Amino acid sequence: MGSAGLSRLHGLFAVYKPPGLKWKHLRDTVELQLLKGLNARKPPAPKQRVRFLLGPMEGSEEKELTLTATSVPSFINHPLVCGPAFAHLKVGVGHRLDAQASGVLVLGVGHGCRLLTDMYNAHLTKDYTVRGLLGKATDDFREDGRLVEKTTYDHVTREKLDRILAVIQGSHQKALVMYSNLDLKTQEAYEMAVRGLIRPMNKSPMLITGIRCLYFAPPEFLLEVQCMHETQKELRKLVHEIGLELKTTAVCTQVRRTRDGFFTLDSALLRTQWDLTNIQDAIRAATPQVAAELEKSLSPGLDTKQLPSPGWSWDSQGPSSTLGLERGAGQ
Repeated sequence: MGSAGLSRLHGLFAVYKPPGLKWKHLRDTVELQLLKGLNARKPPAPKQRVRFLLGPMEGSEEKELTLTATSVPSFINHPLVCGPAFAHLKVGVGHRLDAQASGVLVLGVGHGCRLLTDMYNAHLTKDYTVRGLLGKATDDFREDGRLVEKTTYDHVTREKLDRILAVIQGSHQKALVMYSNLDLKTQEAYEMAVRGLIRPMNKSPMLITGIRCLYFAPPEFLLEVQCMHETQKELRKLVHEIGLELKTTAVCTQVRRTRDGFFTLDSALLRTQWDLTNIQDAIRAATPQVAAELEKSLSPGLDTKQLPSPGWSWDSQGPSSTLGLERGAGQ
């Protein structure tokens, strides 16, 4: 049971993290469910061992005793003797989500934990839907934070918002090229751009590769953001700064990750599916795509020069804030 059960538990899969649940608690819950499933399987038939048992001599009229070789089961490895067969599994978490955020969270089991490192090194983009509320500001950019200011928003229009989002996207795309250290005049760089493989070669500030408004009905609005190297707090701060650019204020009411690299909401297991069978099926279904996408993303690209030094600042060459906007731009 051990080798057969664990052989199908090496790889990556995605789950849907509900809001209010910490990622550590989620990981521990998944591990417990996997252990429960593995240990619930029927144990293999016990091995037989030869023992010499004392008994009456066969065919003897007198009550003489003799030792007879007998095959008996050995229960030395039985769960009732030595305890559960599985007591620990290595479960790793990819790009994390904070407690308030929800959405796609990638996990690795066994050797799949190494693939989480490959995903990190591939600098894959992630998609989010970010919901904002105009008219107030808080100390932590969240709706339930300490209220700092209330403002009017009657002057805000969809056109003004779209104009600001276009400036944000253009500014961050320039920064993306700069952090990738590519010469876009070369054919190789052009081909990488066409395939969407232009990515920073090292850690960078949050980079937004795409942003658009999906819904606008003041005071509410909904953004779709494609980005990398982000934190959920930075996405909430993005909403705050968009509010300032609109000459008002805004707080973030929801952050939801809809894609992490090649994992989407469609492939994310719901909480009722966090069991051995569903996780094995998810790993099996994802394995070919994981291999193909990582090979493409980690394949040698252009020779890169040394990256900007750690003390390098955005101020002179790129975005000076989350937005990358000068105050009042886009109005």
